[in-house]
Amino acid sequence: MPDFFRMGLILMVVGLIATAMLAGTDAVTRAPIAEAKRQELLRALGQVLPQGFDNEPDKDKVMVTDTLLNKKGKPVGVYIGRKAGAGLGVAFVVTAPDGYSGNIEIMMGVAAGGTITSIQILSHKETPGLGDKIVLTRWPDSFKGKTLHNVKWGVKKDGGDFDQFAGATITPRAVVGAVKRGLEFFVANEAKLFDKSASLEKTAVEVKP
Repeated sequence: MPDFFRMGLILMVVGLIATAMLAGTDAVTRAPIAEAKRQELLRALGQVLPQGFDNEPDKDKVMVTDTLLNKKGKPVGVYIGRKAGAGLGVAFVVTAPDGYSGNIEIMMGVAAGGTITSIQILSHKETPGLGDKIVLTRWPDSFKGKTLHNVKWGVKKDGGDFDQFAGATITPRAVVGAVKRGLEFFVANEAKLFDKSASLEKTAVEVKP
């Protein structure tokens, strides 16, 4: 057999072996990686959802399309927390498109009736030392217990009740506006979101005000 044929055959065999090894590694690691991501999601949900739920909120989810949550109309997952089948609250991500340096992703939890339980800033590109105080301080705690009607929704510079940061008003203003829109979405759609017939695993429905 000529040397170039032999070399080609060797390279082909090596390639097949490498492909098989990669496929085997992927098959072995896929499930643990997926479970790790699930546990990370559950931890995040547990921090913002009302306490006491006894279901698996990552499997009790409704996909919604509403510009109050995402101005580009991208689908957003709304995770439902229940106790004995009754809806305790929901968690979802709302996007503030008007941050100083771009989008700010906020996960918020809302209890049945329309009271915010907690918010968490998931991602942002705000200026270090100024806008990033939304994650480096306890400022997000100021949203706990707020409803559409028990607070003036705006930063103090605009006549609202929420603090702004010295030299960085745009960032907190964007977050306050986004959280208010998220709360408006929940209040308008609470009954639909807690409807168990529309909140089964892998169900995707559109919920619009």
